[in-house]
Amino acid sequence: MLAIINAAAEAYRGVIPADRWHEPYMSATELASELGDGVAFSGYAIMGRLVGVMGAQARYNVDLIRHAYVLPDRQGRGVGSHLFRHLRRGTNRPILVGTWAAATWATRFYQRHGFALVAESDVAPLLRTYWKVPDRQVATSVVLSSPPLAGDAARQLIAAAS
Repeated sequence: MLAIINAAAEAYRGVIPADRWHEPYMSATELASELGDGVAFSGYAIMGRLVGVMGAQARYNVDLIRHAYVLPDRQGRGVGSHLFRHLRRGTNRPILVGTWAAATWATRFYQRHGFALVAESDVAPLLRTYWKVPDRQVATSVVLSSPPLAGDAARQLIAAAS
């Protein structure tokens, strides 16, 4: 899993804020921490070779997509879509995903699968309620939801989680 995560995360190098990039992007210790925090990973293999992983976490009243990575030579071939469909079959709760604002390819992927960007005013409250990320990451991220959150739906989710 780490090899896939770190290979795919190379796309972030030079795109996300330099102070948020580190080498490796995810260490074995960080992966162990994610697993210990309840992030469950699913994988997709082609001819016995793991080529993509997606980590999801049930958090209060939503499900979060915490990680979604596909080996660079397998991107654009339906691996991420397969992993996403697998995740969606396992829940009927709202799904949220946070990603770097500069990772426009990730945003487009989720939008193709029915996600919508949440209002800018709701990003920080959602990230602070459902994720454990530093303020710098909050300031440089977007949140997408499925189904889309209209009106005061984000605030209602947050209130229900409190």
